[in-house]
Amino acid sequence: MERLIDIKSYNDILAEYQETPIGLLLEYHNLNKEYDTYSEAQMLIGMCMDNRKHLHIPDNFSFILRAGGANLRHSEFKVSYAIAVGGVRYIAIIGHNNCGMVNLKSRKNIFIDGLVDFAGWNAEDAKKHFEASEPIFEIDNEIDFVISEAQRLRLRYPKVKVAPMFYNVNDNRLYLIREN
Repeated sequence: MERLIDIKSYNDILAEYQETPIGLLLEYHNLNKEYDTYSEAQMLIGMCMDNRKHLHIPDNFSFILRAGGANLRHSEFKVSYAIAVGGVRYIAIIGHNNCGMVNLKSRKNIFIDGLVDFAGWNAEDAKKHFEASEPIFEIDNEIDFVISEAQRLRLRYPKVKVAPMFYNVNDNRLYLIREN
């Protein structure tokens, strides 16, 4: 948690993000900035599908893609669309603590049983599905993964500013992540 930058005032926002949609996201969510009115998205937010996270942002402020662990590898066409057609130049990748994508192997039996009980799958197909997908979606550490995903997106979209962030489900606040 020492890599997290707590945003308690405008001055806590890194200079590179001040006066950008990334800074505004932090101001809206953490600092209760009064909402401005938007007619089009200012940024793309990639965040986990976890239901414990809710962002305090104005309507029409951003595109939001939700995927397990904030892993956008399999949503890249949607990211490209938001940039090419939606005109966004800023992306926030937001991971969170206690993410279900960490240590997926420990949930293998729950996953298989859940697909059998709730989706009508047979156990063998559910097992194959888990074993084929687990290596793709496993996250070893939430913070390290968010940093690597931000770096990957920067290489893919070099003109887009990408900020790695962390949502603490215990205090419902956003934090910037120090990358060094």
